[in-house]
Amino acid sequence: MIFYFSGTGNTRWAAETLTQATGERLLFIPDEMKGECKYELQEGERLGFCFPVHGWQPPHIVRAFISKATFLVKANTFVFALVTCGDSIGRTMELLNKDLGKKGLKASSLYSLIMPESYVCLPFMYTDTPEREDEKISQASKDLETIGKEITDRKANIVRTTRGLTPWTFTHVIGAYFNAKMITDKKFSVDADLCIHCGKCEKVCPTGDVKLTDTLPQWQHDGSCTNCLACYHHCPKHAINYGSITRKRGQYFFGHAAD
Repeated sequence: MIFYFSGTGNTRWAAETLTQATGERLLFIPDEMKGECKYELQEGERLGFCFPVHGWQPPHIVRAFISKATFLVKANTFVFALVTCGDSIGRTMELLNKDLGKKGLKASSLYSLIMPESYVCLPFMYTDTPEREDEKISQASKDLETIGKEITDRKANIVRTTRGLTPWTFTHVIGAYFNAKMITDKKFSVDADLCIHCGKCEKVCPTGDVKLTDTLPQWQHDGSCTNCLACYHHCPKHAINYGSITRKRGQYFFGHAAD
């Protein structure tokens, strides 16, 4: 059983790859949040969590899901976690295991997978060049082959993550501010002269925060936005912006080159 969250598709691809390797069920966290969130694992079933790093922390929707969920596991259930990131993850896994610990669980094997960058809402943040995208995905494919074998074989206590030079500062100072103050849909806007009302932004939003109206897409301002930027990156006309900073930034979602 693998639970995942993904906005621009990096983590979805990684989770689907692991599902193919392990034969585990794949469950999308936003869909699961609509239900009771009670899970009984069968003998031999693995429990995995896959998600992108948001501000060197787990996304708030992942933390909310774990808080809500009940996991009925066996004594020997193998628990693992894989996160995707543009570079480093700080102390993301420590926060994840702190949340899991409240449920009597611990992910023993931990992995971070470097994938193309998609967060572009800060002055120093840009999408990767096409060449760098290809390099990252190529290396990630090789890494996933190894990771998939290790998870299939239930190899415990493997920690293969890139935490960065100052992980505590990134997670508990910069990341804490980011997740408390900068996860909002209030800065999204639409260029009316560019929008073609295709509805892609509504379709790709993982939490249902974007609604296409008779005029323009509208964000609900109900706290559901995770700032994943799926709406921004999938817009075929680059009509969606976050503040003013993304107007000259690139777009990325997994598989876009073949779209």
